[in-house]
Amino acid sequence: MSNVCPETTGEGMKSSWPELVGRRGEEAKEIIERENTKVTAQIISEDAVVLTVIICDNVYVRVNDYGIVTQTPSVG
Repeated sequence: MSNVCPETTGEGMKSSWPELVGRRGEEAKEIIERENTKVTAQIISEDAVVLTVIICDNVYVRVNDYGIVTQTPSVG
C-alpha cells in the first residue's frame, strides 16, 4: 500500500493496525487518527459492502454488532 498512497503511508507513518482487532471501534478510531494524522478513520459494520476504490486518506474500522473491531484496519 505504501507505493500507492505515499502521502499517507510514507516513512514514519503507520498504515496498518493489527493490534486493534478485538478493541472497541471508537477507541480504535482515536488511536488510528492519533498515530497517523493524515488519515480519517471511519467506523463501519463488518458486513458493510464498500467499493474497491483506494482512498488514501481513509481507514475503515470494521466492527461487529457489539462495536468490536473484527478486521485489521489499514490505509486505503
